[in-house]
Amino acid sequence: MSQRPRTASRLAAVQALFQGEQSQESPETVIEQFIRPRLDARPAGTARAAETYEDGRIPDAQVPLFSQIVRTASAQQEALDRLLTEALPEDWPLARLDPVLRALLRAGAAELWLQDGPPARVVINEYLDVAHGFFEDEAARLANGVLNRIARGLRPAEFAAPSSAA
Repeated sequence: MSQRPRTASRLAAVQALFQGEQSQESPETVIEQFIRPRLDARPAGTARAAETYEDGRIPDAQVPLFSQIVRTASAQQEALDRLLTEALPEDWPLARLDPVLRALLRAGAAELWLQDGPPARVVINEYLDVAHGFFEDEAARLANGVLNRIARGLRPAEFAAPSSAA
């Protein structure tokens, strides 16, 4: 994900939402825990500048986007969870999902919730890239279907067929 700061921001948001759910810490606490040790970009030549994803760092992430996703997902969690529940297959309740997949879906739904964000298709593709880093194809397909359904509900104009001139 080097040179893809928006994707890195989304990856960090998924990890932060997972951590927040597991630790039951406030979004602000989790954001602070991520910014300093994981997202804090250091100048070239310092020891941390060479650290990578394998070291637990996400050096390319954009802190404002990361923070916005985490805050939105947390503030709107009840509404987003309703959307996710409606978009999931009946035999896959939200509580049954892998906690990382649940965090990914909440992050994606939160970003789709933001009406002034990037186009829905871009958001979905970005979260699919993140999903492939964590899961096999089946979970990524589930994420694709769920986020696509939520996007069509939240941003129907982006999916409307162009009107043909008669």
